[in-house]
Amino acid sequence: MAQKKSGQLFAAAQQIGKSLFLPIAVLPFAGILLGIGSSFTNETTIATYGLSGILHPGTILYSLMMMLNYAGNAIFSNLALIFALAVALGMAKKEKGVAVLSAGIFYLIMLTTISVLLTLTGSIVDGEIADTVKEGAITSMLGIQTLQMGVFGGIIAGVIAAVLCNKFYKTQLPDALSFFAGTRFVPIVSMIFGIVTGAILFIVWPMIQNGIFALGSLVQASGYAGTFIYGCIERALIPFGLHHIFYMPFWQTGVGGSAVIDGVTVMGAQNIFFAQLASPETTKFSVDACRFLTGKYPFMMGGLPGAALAMYMTARPEKKKQTGSLLFSVALTSFLTGVTEPIEFTFLFLAPALFAIHVVFAGLSFMTCHILNICVGTTFSDGLIDLILYGVLPGQAKSNWIMLIPVIAVYFVLYFVVFRFFILKWDLKTPGREEDGEEAHLVTKDEYRKATGVGVAGGKAAIAAANIDEKSAAILRGVGGVDNLVDIDCCATRLRLTLVDSSNVDQALLKSTGASGVVVKGAGIQVIYGPSVTIVKSNFEEFVEQVRSGAIPTSAFMGVSEEPVAAEAPAKADTPKLHDVTLSAHMNGQMLLLTEVKDEAFASCALGDGIAIEPSEGKLYAPADAVVVNVFDTKHAIGLAVADEMELLLHIGIDTVKLGGKHFEAHVKEGQQVKKGDLLVSFDMDAIKKEGYLCTTPMIVCNTDEYHSIRPLVTGQVEVGQNLLEVKG
Repeated sequence: MAQKKSGQLFAAAQQIGKSLFLPIAVLPFAGILLGIGSSFTNETTIATYGLSGILHPGTILYSLMMMLNYAGNAIFSNLALIFALAVALGMAKKEKGVAVLSAGIFYLIMLTTISVLLTLTGSIVDGEIADTVKEGAITSMLGIQTLQMGVFGGIIAGVIAAVLCNKFYKTQLPDALSFFAGTRFVPIVSMIFGIVTGAILFIVWPMIQNGIFALGSLVQASGYAGTFIYGCIERALIPFGLHHIFYMPFWQTGVGGSAVIDGVTVMGAQNIFFAQLASPETTKFSVDACRFLTGKYPFMMGGLPGAALAMYMTARPEKKKQTGSLLFSVALTSFLTGVTEPIEFTFLFLAPALFAIHVVFAGLSFMTCHILNICVGTTFSDGLIDLILYGVLPGQAKSNWIMLIPVIAVYFVLYFVVFRFFILKWDLKTPGREEDGEEAHLVTKDEYRKATGVGVAGGKAAIAAANIDEKSAAILRGVGGVDNLVDIDCCATRLRLTLVDSSNVDQALLKSTGASGVVVKGAGIQVIYGPSVTIVKSNFEEFVEQVRSGAIPTSAFMGVSEEPVAAEAPAKADTPKLHDVTLSAHMNGQMLLLTEVKDEAFASCALGDGIAIEPSEGKLYAPADAVVVNVFDTKHAIGLAVADEMELLLHIGIDTVKLGGKHFEAHVKEGQQVKKGDLLVSFDMDAIKKEGYLCTTPMIVCNTDEYHSIRPLVTGQVEVGQNLLEVKG
């Protein structure tokens, strides 16, 4: 049990870490904008490089630099909101757009709730922070005065919004509230949880803040030893993909220190650096902040290229040419951009002992930069580009970047000597030293994790183990497997699939999953499930994605010889007789029996019994007093609940779902009460027919089996309001 919980926690942490990567990846470009803009609007920098003739207030170039400065600063000032949206995007399994919207709503309501409580308790009086409040505890975020939570407020909002989306995006509600069901329910429930979370954080976060301040003081007091330990841990977490989670508190919260810049209290090493970079008053970047930022430059720009050279020099002569081209590219990537994974994961897999040495050298690198008071910031990875932007351009007086050059040179020699020594001493199989017949190659992160299970929640067992959705698995078997599947879609009642070869379809197997019929048209197939098809489609899409990603091996379900048994219907208890209902004509036109409809699914009554009308005008009316249960996105079909018993489907045209809503206009919405004869949908008959579609409109009683009989009352021409179909309970 403990191992299972540990695996779940690791999986959650890893997923959050992966989600953080997207906003972190945005920071380099935002940092470039801020770095260039702030440097070339700073009077000292302009004077140092003799640019006062072309760069001064009033010139177009100076105005452009100001815009770059403020554009970059806008990103760093609103990181919490960006993290909220990105985490929700990364952690939502489906309906990611809904999750992102919900995260934004959740975050705003959470902040507002905290702001109201701070006002009610006297921490904020008439918009001013009370003197009794600890400095830096309250800040303004998106114009809302609230507790200083940094990016963690955004991460909390993103995680909870994603969890709510994953749990509730298929929620079904009673007919009267069905408009708010499914994806629409997620933002609503997010509002409620935003209020609750805000109230909880109002009580809990001050205690967390005190802990952060205390931890920050401890880290600051630990001096060079603390910096060394920080550097070692940051590198050691690389194989697990958790390094983002580790360094984020140092970069974005009081753990990484605090400083007052231009009258504003700023917390977190990266926030402090960029606030100082943007401030015209800065004369020297904070050493206490940069101790968590600068330390990667020596081993990324010097150490790892030195390690690559050591591997090249120790390669077998006949493999040196091939090995050299591979290692040169990764060494250059590390030097220029600070992207080190291609080379780190290579010796991590082929020679783990070298990675252990690398971890220690990384810690020493951070400590050395701290001792030498080198203050070069970073957005993402410490390469030549960041060095120029955040060290060279701001100037030697602010960053002390010149001292970094000899350190980088020493690290190049150090890694080369040490790695070469141990490769030869231990006969390590680094690139170019493989056995005869093996091609020299670098090990990717995915190859490493697949081979070792490290960095995968649950280890190797998790790669093979998977929960199989039997119904979706049966559908996939029934259509010939994932390689035979091209596209997945659905309309009001049918799962619509496009296949490579429809001759591989097993109709009996598909019907065993609860389908009432299967229609094959060329490379297309329609599996009829009725109004519940949207949930079937969502589950099937998720299952197919897992199969295609390798999370579920095809051998786990394609080799099963037994056909799955459809879920047994619960034994019917004695229920009261349903009410008799008389339905009127839903449009003006020629009445047709279902057997006359030119569509196999309707003609076979696979969806249920009823009638159809060939319309004489483009208007659909309510055939009885009812509640609108579904208005399909394509507006070609509407579901009604009559007398809270009858499930009625009105479907305008044949295959008109393919029009995507074009030529249709809905006049009602889900959850609305309608009266007999109310206009539901208007549509352009001529345009629909011009595009090659029939306008024949069936009216189907989807729960036909619950009624004793269904019979038409008239034939021929019918008018709206005329009694048309008798349904006996």
